[in-house]
Amino acid sequence: MNPIYLDYNATTPVAPEVVDAMLPFLRDFWGNPSSAHAYGRQARRAVDAAREQVAGLVGATPAEIVFTSGGTEANNMALRGVLRGNPRRKLVISAVEHPAVGDVADFLAREHGVEVSVLPVDARGVVELQAAREQIDDRTALVSVMHANNEVGTLQPIAELAALAHARGALMHTDAAQSAGKVPVRADALDVDLLSLAGHKFYGPKGVGALYIRRGLDMPPLMIGAGHEGGRRAGTENVPYLVALGEAARLVVEQLATDETRMRTLRDRFEEELRRRVPQVVVNGAEAQRLPNTAHLSFPGFSGAALLERLPGLAASTGSACKAGTDEPSGILAAMGADPQLARGAVRFSLGRYTIPDDVDRAIGLIAGAVLHSPGGIVR
Repeated sequence: MNPIYLDYNATTPVAPEVVDAMLPFLRDFWGNPSSAHAYGRQARRAVDAAREQVAGLVGATPAEIVFTSGGTEANNMALRGVLRGNPRRKLVISAVEHPAVGDVADFLAREHGVEVSVLPVDARGVVELQAAREQIDDRTALVSVMHANNEVGTLQPIAELAALAHARGALMHTDAAQSAGKVPVRADALDVDLLSLAGHKFYGPKGVGALYIRRGLDMPPLMIGAGHEGGRRAGTENVPYLVALGEAARLVVEQLATDETRMRTLRDRFEEELRRRVPQVVVNGAEAQRLPNTAHLSFPGFSGAALLERLPGLAASTGSACKAGTDEPSGILAAMGADPQLARGAVRFSLGRYTIPDDVDRAIGLIAGAVLHSPGGIVR
């Protein structure tokens, strides 16, 4: 029997409908969208339809969607594009950003002399708005704060941060890779200028994503070559994967309300029953608005990585997929001011569209058994 999969925040399975949508464009419809003949026109229609579907996911117009290879490229395009040649040389990010933003900020500071200001978060993992009021100033070019934290699941006050940024003449970017497909993500409601998406986080394939760029915003391209993507991203379009991304976006629009309710119900059941059986468990970020699928738990006296090694029947992680498998305490929990021992004992469980109640019940039994049969803890 395959392990119970509770690592949807790392990646999601590709939905069967998505596979069915993309396969014809691998087998039969192989034209280049830039070609003027029938084969190219057929491919172009498919790309245009996918752009409309992705735009519908975030409440944008198709012209505001630029396709990328994923969330990391979208974040690079946003941060590096805004700061390149900008007379304003300040970038404001949060202390809990994914490396796809945090490492780009470090690069801009190191290689281009950009001033990077880091917003602290409170014990719930929520950005402190008073600090934002103080740090976002007339020198700020861009504020970049993730919509939802990939580890703890905390939702950030993006609209409030956008208002602060715009009041100072700065732009607002949010990395919505983790929130799309789990909660509503609307560029207009969030009042953002730029928004990043990653297809493999909402049941599409890996290696494809998009960047929303508000109409009228002049962004220099990150990739130079020909005039693809309205001149904003050179390179022949990956038609099968764009079709897949569009279908994944369509399914989210169609199923989000149902998926969100299901995931929240199962997540709450998972947390409540596990806390009943293992009272010492701490739910990180419990007091904040969170993604409905995410349970970030600390097991006092345990190493999260070592605990997972004792659970071969369960697929979960100690944090971001980019850094999972290490025994280092989560930097996210450190930013939240968590006790180092609690941080070391943290495990992220994330549910998804295909999680069923039996998965949750069996996972609870496996985790409780591993913890209760090791009363002295599991440490390295």
